[in-house]
Amino acid sequence: MSIAHEIIPVQSLKAACSNCSLRELCLPVGLDMGEMAQLDVVIDQRQPIKRGEPLFRAGDPFKSLYAVRMGFFKTTVLSEDGREQVTGFHMAGDLIGLDALGDNRHACTALALEDCEVCELPYHQIEELAHKIPALTRHFYKLMSREIVRDQGVMMLLGNMRAEERLVAFLLNLSQRMTARGFSSTNFVLRMTREEIGSYLGMKLETVSRTFSRFQAEGWIAVQGKQIEIVDLPSIKQLVSGCTGLK
Repeated sequence: MSIAHEIIPVQSLKAACSNCSLRELCLPVGLDMGEMAQLDVVIDQRQPIKRGEPLFRAGDPFKSLYAVRMGFFKTTVLSEDGREQVTGFHMAGDLIGLDALGDNRHACTALALEDCEVCELPYHQIEELAHKIPALTRHFYKLMSREIVRDQGVMMLLGNMRAEERLVAFLLNLSQRMTARGFSSTNFVLRMTREEIGSYLGMKLETVSRTFSRFQAEGWIAVQGKQIEIVDLPSIKQLVSGCTGLK
């Protein structure tokens, strides 16, 4: 059997990509060896981004998408009065840069919250490759659909939820995302500051801090610095009645 037609077993892919943020691009489409080799040619892997450095800035011309291989990023925009508004948090396995697909310029700035690694996907080369691999095209449609759903979830949080519900939904979303990456669903470190969480959720810093303190007093969570342990998962889930729109 030629290499180009040898199908990679899903189990083998999982073993090879267990620590790779590109697994979401590979695993769902079941690429064969030849297609994987074509991806390897165009993807620039393991680019380091130091804490506080931008991956790209608002207004930069669109050249590439970026898969987060390691670390956390925040995306931000500037309001009319010059204030920074956090629009998202991105961890290993997430794809950043889809905001620029419409106007060929980035609408937001992506900053590293810690030392990170990304894999760069030059868009024009990926686009050409997608014409040869239809499954890759379908997967990019899926990613764009996910971004739309995420935006709708944020609007729901900001429009319909009280402060404590917003913070619970945020923690539950992080819990779900950690679980999907093989980490603990109830014990994790918040890479972002309380102020950044407040900016994202439309809450003042004082409200975020007070709400965390209340959750700890209720025995729902345990907080030590940025370390969060969800102690009573059923109770905090009841607070939002399944409304966890941040994905």
